[in-house]
Amino acid sequence: MTARLSPRRARFAAPVLLVLALAGCSATGRAASTGTPSATPSASAAACAQVTVVVEFGTLGAPSVHACGPAGVALDTLKAAKVSTEGSGDYGDAVVCRVDNHPTAAEESCAKLPSDAYWALWVKSSPSADWAYAQEGVSTLKLTAGESVGLVYTHGTDSTPPQG
Repeated sequence: MTARLSPRRARFAAPVLLVLALAGCSATGRAASTGTPSATPSASAAACAQVTVVVEFGTLGAPSVHACGPAGVALDTLKAAKVSTEGSGDYGDAVVCRVDNHPTAAEESCAKLPSDAYWALWVKSSPSADWAYAQEGVSTLKLTAGESVGLVYTHGTDSTPPQG
């Protein structure tokens, strides 16, 4: 399902609907010792018994991340899967401004939300379900085993869900 929202509405929709915003089951999608993201989804990430994590950097040029993390609050799931996030000055950890240092501080300040790009937060209730735009922020979204969480760097009104 692809939703079309204005950038402003996407970022400010009802109490911080916008979002953003994976201990892994194993080294699924990241090299265990280096934390280097994998460019392609691994078979074990697709079959994760916990929460599947997908991060797509889009125009930022970094390889996609596919990992597995524990059930719980999305922010904790991301941290456990070794995906670092930085919140915004406006909304703290509820809205993701930076993922694994992308965009860099030179490219985008996190003091205020950017005007034309943001990290969209997506959820999927099962491997066979469609991605849905998250209805709350990364600091409050609760994930259960079998679900997936995705962060996609998004420009303007583009609301493309993760491909993984």
